[in-house]
Amino acid sequence: MKAIGYSSERISTDVDCLLDITLPDPSPMDHDLLVAVEAVSVNPVDTKVRCREQPAPGAWRVLGWDAVGTVVSSGSGVNGFAPGDRVWYAGALQRPGCNSSLHCVDYRLAAHAPQSLSAAEAAALPLTAITAWELLFDRLKLPRRGQSDQRQSLLVVGAAGGVGSILVQLVRLLTDVELVATASRHESQVWLRELGVEHVVDHHASLADQLAGLSLPPLRSVISLNHTGDHFQQLVDLLEPQGALALIDDPPPQAIDVLALKRKSLSLHWELMFTRSLFNTPDMARQGELLGELASMVDRGWIRTTAAEPFAPIDAAHLRAAHRQLESGRTVGKLVLSGWS
Repeated sequence: MKAIGYSSERISTDVDCLLDITLPDPSPMDHDLLVAVEAVSVNPVDTKVRCREQPAPGAWRVLGWDAVGTVVSSGSGVNGFAPGDRVWYAGALQRPGCNSSLHCVDYRLAAHAPQSLSAAEAAALPLTAITAWELLFDRLKLPRRGQSDQRQSLLVVGAAGGVGSILVQLVRLLTDVELVATASRHESQVWLRELGVEHVVDHHASLADQLAGLSLPPLRSVISLNHTGDHFQQLVDLLEPQGALALIDDPPPQAIDVLALKRKSLSLHWELMFTRSLFNTPDMARQGELLGELASMVDRGWIRTTAAEPFAPIDAAHLRAAHRQLESGRTVGKLVLSGWS
């Protein structure tokens, strides 16, 4: 099969380590779908893994944890899927990634893809949507629409990227909370307003001053998607007593003073989308289920794709370009690659 990978022969912190390669076709295990990959997207986890994980001598590391494709075959323990089904998923961190023309994924992590989106449009959503969903409803346990009569606000820091772009849509669709999102660049702020966010503020300016002018309900929850260390004390100061802070990035340990949370009895929540698959948790199938729910929302026109202009075809040159753009920190939405040459 065709694939894009890197070996120990090149420095992995340099995107030029990504090369077009040919690997043996994978064979599905009992719970696996074998998928012919049609489109993939690039996430920060791709660049982080590339920079920190060096393959063993003679081995290749294939990245990629967002895919849309067609089922070719499946293992004996698979239910609910058949050859020819189009599926979408984010996969598992400890297994080979999906930057390959054929890929194996545990069927419990996958769902039937939306019918109304192209493969490229759909590939932008799985990893970020699962992350956003788990942040909102598994970590912060926000009430769904109509389930609470207590007004509250949610602040999302760094909301114009991949996770934030789908998260703000889920907040507006599924909850009653008053949403405030931060973005510093003009194009990022425009993007958030296109997604329906009414309150957009600049995280490079004082958050307290900007929020004070909005007449918001109590700020009970904050989600920080990047540069948490730069904003941590501001977020602690802004949160209401007994509020909650959730984050997904990797701030320097010295920037997170957990003792600062004590006086207000604030809770701190980490979200890693791969936790369920890494530990084979009893509720691992929940990720496939929520992707099924999301597909229905997409096909009803309630959720839009967050894909930026796609790269094509899927090859090392285009993947290197996507990694460079993502590492620049100036990406709006999701970077997607589609089609094989």
